[in-house]
Amino acid sequence: MRVRTFELRLIGVALVACWTLTAALVLLAYRPGGPIDLVVGVLACVPLVIALAGVVWPPLTHGDRSFPAMVWIGIVALLVLVPSIAGLLVQLRDLGSRTLLPSPEAAYPWLIALVATSLFTGFGLARAMLGQTAMRRRRLVRGVLLATGLTLVTSLALGGAVLANDVALRDSTPTASRFGPTDPAAEPPLCTGSLAVGPAADLSLTMRGEVDLRPIGSVELSGRRSGDDYRWLAYVAADRELATYGRALVGDSFWAYGPDRGWRRSGEADPGRYAVDRTVADTILTEGYRATAEDRGIEVIEGARARHCRLAVDGNTFVEAFPQVRWLVGDADLHRWRGQLGQVAGSVNGDSAGIEPESLLGTIELMLTATDRDRELVIYPPRS
Repeated sequence: MRVRTFELRLIGVALVACWTLTAALVLLAYRPGGPIDLVVGVLACVPLVIALAGVVWPPLTHGDRSFPAMVWIGIVALLVLVPSIAGLLVQLRDLGSRTLLPSPEAAYPWLIALVATSLFTGFGLARAMLGQTAMRRRRLVRGVLLATGLTLVTSLALGGAVLANDVALRDSTPTASRFGPTDPAAEPPLCTGSLAVGPAADLSLTMRGEVDLRPIGSVELSGRRSGDDYRWLAYVAADRELATYGRALVGDSFWAYGPDRGWRRSGEADPGRYAVDRTVADTILTEGYRATAEDRGIEVIEGARARHCRLAVDGNTFVEAFPQVRWLVGDADLHRWRGQLGQVAGSVNGDSAGIEPESLLGTIELMLTATDRDRELVIYPPRS
């Protein structure tokens, strides 16, 4: 019995650690500017109290079936909590995130974790209240009732506070956005107006390819740029290869990263062509291209007002702006491809025979974001 008690308490301690981290993240990092931000943080500590009760009164049972059931209840709670905490950390790190429950899909994992934690604690409380000699059915019913009550009270209190805070924030102006100014009175410049890439940027590029509606691979790029210096890595998962590539420019020194060879200095003749957002600005977003842009009005991107401009480009220009596309299509001729760009979001399509024999239509879609452009960033040279 002591071994079982220790095992159950060990699971309870793991639940306490997870709910403690959750409560700390909400209490310390959740500050969207609503009237009850602090109340939401305090109520996020309630599941922690429930988990602590499960450590003090673990759901100890004698049966060969009931004990594994208690263990699995705790494990299910942990399996749901760990990825949910990772998602919460990312959500709170993004300045554009102003709610803890953006959708039912984001809320239900937390509800499952809360139900499992309440069941784990509820059966332990039932045993403490009724005694270990009470009928098993009676302890089961009491545990389920306690778990139901704990879940309802916690979810209604915490969920109600979050929703009330969201409603209060609905008509307010966000104080900051990683995409730019949030002043509702500020009018974004016209498509033909001045355009600057900013002194620095956090870079993210997603590129996906299709041939005859069948996926041929993707490129996921992330990195940073500061002035003319930059450093990024791109993860390529395509029919042609599965590899990691990278480029870095610090001062006059240029590095290239490739499969099985790491970072190596390179004598690239034009290292500026890999500067991602600056390259796009110098090739596709020039005054000449923007002179014929289609103005599709004002949009709001994570609280920041922006003008939606659509540009038409050909395949060669697309390759010049996004040289990473070669990791998807190889040396295929794209000069007859046509496409549109817009956040920078865009796509090009055309004859895919040069990519795969006996195919008809190829499509490349991408999404490029350059955020936090007014921050001071330092690009460190890679180690060879």
